[in-house]
Parts: sequence; C-alpha cells; structure tokens
Amino acid sequence: MGNWESQVSSVPAQQLGDFVQNSLRPYEECQRQISHLVDVICSTLKEPQEFPIVRGVVRGGSYGRKTVLRGRSDGTLVLFLDHFQQFRDQKESHQDMLRILGHRLMMRLVAQGYTDKWEVLTTQDGLVIKVSTRWQSVVFEVLPAFNALGFGESPSPWVYRDLRRALDETKARPGAFAACFTELQEKFFSKYPRKLKDLILLMKYWRQQCQKNCVGSSVPPVYALELLTVYAWEQGCGAQDFDMAQGVRTVLQLVRQPEKLCIYWTVNYNFEEETIRNTLLHLLGSPGPIILDPADPTNNVSGGLSCWQLLKEKAHAWLAAPSLNSELGSWNVLPKPLFMTPGHHLDKFIKDFLQPNEHFLSQVQQAIDLICKFLRENCFRNSTTKIQKIIKGGSLAKGTALKNSSDADLVVFPDSLKSYTSQKTERAQVLREIKEQLQAYQKEQQLEVIFEVSKWKNPRVLSFSLKSRKHCEYIHVDVLPAFNALGQLNSGSTPDPKVYTELIRLCKSPDDVLGGEFSTCFTELQRNFVVSRPTKLKDLIRLVKHWYQQCKRKLKSRGSLPPKYALELLTVYAWEQGSGAEDFDTAEGFRTVLDLVSQYQQLCVFWTVNYSLDEDTMRTFLLAQIQKTRPVILDPAEPTGDVGGGDRWCWHLLAKEAKEWFSSPCFKNGAGYPVQPWKVPVRVF
Repeated sequence: MGNWESQVSSVPAQQLGDFVQNSLRPYEECQRQISHLVDVICSTLKEPQEFPIVRGVVRGGSYGRKTVLRGRSDGTLVLFLDHFQQFRDQKESHQDMLRILGHRLMMRLVAQGYTDKWEVLTTQDGLVIKVSTRWQSVVFEVLPAFNALGFGESPSPWVYRDLRRALDETKARPGAFAACFTELQEKFFSKYPRKLKDLILLMKYWRQQCQKNCVGSSVPPVYALELLTVYAWEQGCGAQDFDMAQGVRTVLQLVRQPEKLCIYWTVNYNFEEETIRNTLLHLLGSPGPIILDPADPTNNVSGGLSCWQLLKEKAHAWLAAPSLNSELGSWNVLPKPLFMTPGHHLDKFIKDFLQPNEHFLSQVQQAIDLICKFLRENCFRNSTTKIQKIIKGGSLAKGTALKNSSDADLVVFPDSLKSYTSQKTERAQVLREIKEQLQAYQKEQQLEVIFEVSKWKNPRVLSFSLKSRKHCEYIHVDVLPAFNALGQLNSGSTPDPKVYTELIRLCKSPDDVLGGEFSTCFTELQRNFVVSRPTKLKDLIRLVKHWYQQCKRKLKSRGSLPPKYALELLTVYAWEQGSGAEDFDTAEGFRTVLDLVSQYQQLCVFWTVNYSLDEDTMRTFLLAQIQKTRPVILDPAEPTGDVGGGDRWCWHLLAKEAKEWFSSPCFKNGAGYPVQPWKVPVRVF
C-alpha cells in the first residue's frame, strides 16, 4: 500500500475516495479468480454423490457482505446439513464430520484439476478453507448450521421464538446460532451502494491499523464497525453519492461515545410478537454499547464496552487531524434512537439532539433578512412589478425547526398577482425572474452561510439551501409567489369573510382547483397559529416531527404518508384539548399524539380562529368538509385545505407504527410505570 501503509489519518479529506479505490479495494483480477474458486468449492460441496448431508451453502463474513479488504480478509461458508432439524443440533461437536468433509473436498478439487491457490485446513475449532491469489487471500471458516429459514424470502416470527427457546434450553451464549441467519446478513448488505461499502473499507482499514499499532489491545469485532457505518449513513445521509470525509467524521464521532450506542434494525424482526418484543426491550435497555445483528435479535455484536477504548482514543486523534478538515462537518446522527429513550429523559433528548444550533439559526436569520431585503428592493427593479410584502413561514418562522432538517418559506406577494387565478397562471414567470436575479445575487453576496440554488425545476416554488460553513446544518428555503388575499392584516385580527367566499367558489368550480392549492396566501395565519404557543409545545412538535421522519424513512417504499403539517396540527390539538398548560409532561403529550394517530379513522379536527360557522357560505362549506372520509384535519388558516386527507394518504401505516411505539420506554416514567395519554376527544364537536 505504498506510502499510505503507516497512517490512514494522514490522507487528505479530498483524497479519501481515491485512497479506497487505489489502496483498499481488492484488484479486480484477484476478485475474479477468488470468486471462481469459491464458486467451484461451493458447487463441489453441493454434489449429492459426495456430500449427501449438505443441503445448501451460503457465503458470509466480509466476503459474503462484499466488504473484502485488499490483502487478507475473512469469509464464512455456512453448510446447511440435512440431519440438523433444530437449533440445538448445532451445539454438539462436529469435529469428526468436518474433518471428513474437508478430506473429501480436497480430494474432489484435486480430481477436478485444482491443485493450487487453495488450502483445506483442519483446526482445533473446526475447518478452514484458504483461497489465495498473488495479491489477495480470503480465509473461510466452515460452519455447519441448521437451515432455520428454510427456503422462504423472509423469516417468520416463529423462527425467532424457537431461537429464543433454544438459547434458554441449551444455555448457549446470545448469537451462538447466528450462522443460521448468514443469508439474511448477506441480503441486508446487498442493497447498499458501492460508495457506502467503500466507507466501510476505510473504517475497517483504520481499525486494522489501530490494532496493529497497539499490539495486545482489543478492538470491537469487524462486523460491529460495519454495522455502525451502515447506521451512520442510513440515519445521516442515505444518498448514493456523498462526501467521504463527512462519513468518516460521523462514524468516528459515534465511536467516541460507545457507552451511548443503541443501534438496531427491524427489517427481519420487530416489536409486534411478544417473545421478540421482550427480548429486544431487554437487550436494548441494557448498558451500551448495543449493536444488534439485523438478522438475529438475540445477538449484540458490539463486543462490550472495554474493547472500544482504543478506537475511542484513536477516533479522537483522527478527528483532530488537519487532514480530515473539520470545516466539512458531519452528518447529524444520534447514537441512541428515540424509541429507547425513557419518558423522563425526553426533554433532554430534545435539547441535545433536536434543537438547532443557536449560532447557526442566528446566521440563517441574518441571511434570510438579507435575501428578503434584496427581494423587496432589487429583484424587480427593471420591471413595473413591486413586492407588496414578504411573509416568513415554515418551521423556522414558527419556532419548531429541527436540527439539520428544517425549512423556511419566503412567501412573496408581487402586485402583479391580483387574484387566486392569476397566481396559478402567472407565478411561473415571477419565479423565473426571481431565480435569475437570485443567481446573480449569489455571486456577489457576502453571507456566513453557503448559498446554493437548487437545480430542480418546479413551476410552483423556487428552492435553495442555506448551509453552515462551520456546523453540518442546513435550512431548506422555498420562495413562493402568492396573491395577497389577506392584504395588510392587523395583529390579532381575522380575515374578511369575503376572502374565503371567493376561495370556496373557486374550489366548487369546474376549473380543477384542489383544496389547499392557495394555502400559501395564508402563510401568515399558519405561522401565527403556532408562533404564539408555549415553548414547550413547540418542543413537543419537534419531537413528533422527529418521530414522523423516522417513520417516513422506514415506510417510504410502502406508500405516501400524510403531510408533516397534519402531525403538527394534531400535536397542537392534543395539547389544547388535553393540557393547555405551559409546562406539562412531554411523555404524556407524545403518547397522546400517537394515540390520536392510532385512531385516525375517527379524527375530525378543525378550528374557528380565522373562519367560523356564522357566515352562510362558510357554514355550508364547513359542514360538507367535516362529513368527508376520516381523518379530517382542516388547516386553521384555510378551510379548503384538509391535511387529514381521508384515504388520500396511508394513515394506516403511521397508525401501525404508533401502536408499536406504545411499548417504547418513551412511555414509561422514572419509576418504570406506564405513562397515560391525556383525555382528548377525536372530534371537536
């Protein structure tokens, strides 16, 4: 590996990708040769005449996960044996059988003309097959196993129930039967992009160097570091292409706090079945580090806290190294998920992990103020169009922004948009003019944040991001042109009913106008509805939004979830009806919101703070709205906007998640007793 052999921490941040490509990935020709030999070995082991007891062979370890490092690496060959009928069959000694299998395999390979580049070795622990080329070797441990999964695509709960029973009956250590689930481990890693596996190679090589330079010191298992890297990428990035240095910094920051690590996946098992739920809650509630095998819910692969001490020290050193360029920042990844946070710690969870950096918020506010000033004074200086006002909306304006996942709306009211209809037909032209001027402004602006205009084309909105140069945080900003339907609204006053009369008429017309299409006109009212609420309620909204994001990440391939705004309004409703106090128990509030989500088929929620039943047109319209398919959650600023949406969105998926969360430690108090939800009606009338 040339000059890189001594210190990976000396590799400049911008060269990390090239370093992996040039020094860590196996040579393609070596991979091809080894793959051919492994194919021959596996097909030979499956020959019924010579090996009648072998029903199947699965490749695991780094080789099966496709995370092989250049030089020397590991693998497993799991043999599913015909006479293994249950987990406990694996507990018996199979030394003699493996010795016979190894001898027969060696004889068959020689008979087929394969006389070199492989070795079959019988060790004290079992059987090992070493496959080598000039520049690469992979040492495969041969493991006999019970075919617990059969030939199904995914495991059924009874498989894990039997696993739990077998561990108890045989008094085996957790993870003793992990080989049975090697195929699931391989499938788990197969869906991840090549660049993530390059990041895994980088972290594995760093671990290897740490161990080599500190002989006698223990380090976590390779598999634990691989899973930690996957977790960091999933939670913090998720993109096919990403900055390698940011990925490294994120993993190192997690390595620095092993006692807080509590990591698991529910791709093969979940909290629905009682035995599995109890096993998971017991394990996840234990002292960290916890890194559960995504294929085996009994197997904490972290290796224990003591083996992380060396990597913890080395991680601190690499993070401080000039080569890693701390200004690039890192992804926002929590070492412990919300699900495992006890109810009496939720306020601290919000403060530590969800509230944005105050300095960054200050930077963004200054940047947005400058952009607003530009839009007012310079954007349309070469045309007759004038900006009547600009309203700041979104989570930033409401005070509910999440760290590294926040949004701000700048609703621009040009005098050229004189009606709802003109907003629909003329906003594209307004956006083109704003985009052209903002891109010119970007070249000359002097802001403390990086200003990046999005390249996506959208006729309704112009989007860009404000990113911190020092903190790995960003705010999404949408510029939206709108008709000034409200005019100059005085503080605390309500809109003229005529504003809504015209809007209702449009929604009833045959002009294909959707309910809520002109909600941007009422951004000021949406903002005011939340901004006046107590600080603790805004923190509860942050918590619910974080929960929603986790659900969205998990469920995105199964259907469209309701909009985030619906959950925000539901949180406000839960607090209004159930508490109303400035100080309240966060766990109770969170439990109440999830309880309402689980009852989505009965929800009918609306407010009359900006419109009411007094005016005939509005009364008739509202009565029709609240008769629609549940859930109904009307925008308090705009009655045509039903963000509940009936069966338009997959509320059933969110409700299923909410019910699973009822068993979370979030809903246990400091004494371990269940937290009760507030008494909140599912309908407002």
